[in-house]
Amino acid sequence: MKAGILFSRIRKEEKMLMDRFRLRNVDFDLIDVREVVFDLHNMDRWLQYDVLLDRCISHSQAQTVLEIFEAWNIPCVNSAHTLRMCGDKKNTTLALIRNQIPTPRVRLALSPEAALETIEDMGYPVVLKPTIGSWGRLLALITCREAAEAVLEHKAALGSVQHSIFYIQEYIEKGDRDIRTFVVRNQTICGITRSSDHWITNTARGGIAANCPITPEIDSLSVAAAQAVGGDIVAVDLMQDLSGKLWVNEVNHTMEFKNSVEPTGVDIPGIMVDAIITMVTNQSFNNQARN
Repeated sequence: MKAGILFSRIRKEEKMLMDRFRLRNVDFDLIDVREVVFDLHNMDRWLQYDVLLDRCISHSQAQTVLEIFEAWNIPCVNSAHTLRMCGDKKNTTLALIRNQIPTPRVRLALSPEAALETIEDMGYPVVLKPTIGSWGRLLALITCREAAEAVLEHKAALGSVQHSIFYIQEYIEKGDRDIRTFVVRNQTICGITRSSDHWITNTARGGIAANCPITPEIDSLSVAAAQAVGGDIVAVDLMQDLSGKLWVNEVNHTMEFKNSVEPTGVDIPGIMVDAIITMVTNQSFNNQARN
């Protein structure tokens, strides 16, 4: 077996994965996608790989690369389909709704004027998010009309495509924590709670991770969310409201896990690598199969 690790920056997670591949005597190459030139008429270079593991940070770069491999029918974890579902929050939400998975109410507007009207109709507070992005960046909790007008004006002035789509999400009062679970091959292997005094609880923003026992309800929702996006290896973000109801917020296709191994006591990268070996052995990748 030979694997390729697609990356744009080597983080602690990639180092942990490399270590687990070595421990299992799996041959692998590191492939910096910023340096690759694809000859779309010749795929021979890539046929040496039994699987390619996507660990790219850039959504646009990963999408481009995985769609090429998808066209060539070369197995990737996760697939281009999963990236399309998870990399755009609109697509994630549609997939969750389609599969009747509880997720916060969302409305999408394509102009500041329509967004303001929609926010007023939904009622405050709401959460304004970019459809593409991670690490809790560019999120805004909108609590009044004045805040809505200011944020929408700023987004319009920035002028990028990313800021011209207004993803407006119902605010779920979840206290000071949320939950992230890790799903590998339709099994919830572990989870963490992320606690913070700030309403954004991402560990990348200073949230404190602690082990989260996996209840049957958490397991069922997590696996259902992973299946909804066709993910082989994903992280699922859940919120529990003050009544105790669980909601699926997002699904992450190239999740970080360095802050989750210690509190859970679970070798997340080792389980990931073992799953990849099994997928290669059985040729059982979601949404794809090599001819």
